Amino acid sequence: MKEIINYYYNFDLEEVKEESTYTSFKYYGDYFYFVFFNRTEDELKDIITICNELKFKGFRVHDLIYNIQGNLLTKIGDNYYILLKLNAIKDETINFISICDNIAKLKLNNANSKLYRNNWGNLWSKKIDYFEYQIRELGKDKEIIINSFSYYVGLSENAISYVNKINTVIGLSDKDNIVLSHRRIFYPNTNLNYLNPLSFIFDLEVRDIAEYLKVEFFNDEDSILDLMTYLKMKKLTPYSYHMLYARLLYPTYYFDAYEDVMNNNGDEQKLLKIINKVDEYEEFLKQAYIEISKYTSLERIDWIIKKEL
Repeated sequence: MKEIINYYYNFDLEEVKEESTYTSFKYYGDYFYFVFFNRTEDELKDIITICNELKFKGFRVHDLIYNIQGNLLTKIGDNYYILLKLNAIKDETINFISICDNIAKLKLNNANSKLYRNNWGNLWSKKIDYFEYQIRELGKDKEIIINSFSYYVGLSENAISYVNKINTVIGLSDKDNIVLSHRRIFYPNTNLNYLNPLSFIFDLEVRDIAEYLKVEFFNDEDSILDLMTYLKMKKLTPYSYHMLYARLLYPTYYFDAYEDVMNNNGDEQKLLKIINKVDEYEEFLKQAYIEISKYTSLERIDWIIKKEL
């Protein structure tokens, strides 16, 4: 990969660090990441516009670097790659309060953006269908996955039914904020990932909040305390309160680990940390229900509400 980067970007690199999903290097004091591009070209156009607006607002988002041919995308074999230059200290963390403060800094004014995500129920259903097919075809030797998969599919179906019902009963209104969000939130939440424009999407403001609460829970942090802080800081619509809870229900954390095992030959043992906390997470879901219900009349999920703490 070093020779490819040297050729397409006119660099003279002696050393690069190659990982499964990216190649990184330091050049004249700056950090660069050469990453697989898994968005569409139409999405890339919207990302460029967003980057310009964010930089105008003072956000240090990573630069997208053009190659010597004047293109952002570099084709290698059948795949496309893109080079990012970091504009912030990569390991500096963005804490929960900063995420809450940043969320409304860039709202979506044009619903035609290719980055707009809105149909959670449909997207989740398609994912589950694919995962079930994948398990049947490739998962026969994955004992930990086989023994846990049905539970998380059931939890997903709860979340999908919840979203679909709330979309019918309440529905999105013009008071629900659609803001700059991320495809994934990590913990710790560093500049490396948070300011990566290839992660940008537009979605309900509760998306990033819920995803952060989930990942910090599995890193043994007090997610309920942060949830309470957020609920005191932000006044949401009944729809957004319900979508916050639906997002907490959906087990992104499990399926991300699952995909790493199935697609990247990751260690299946990494799923055990998640599986071993299943009872604790059910308790978290009940506590979250109690806290959110202080602000709106939240739709019940009986098996969670009746769980003994």
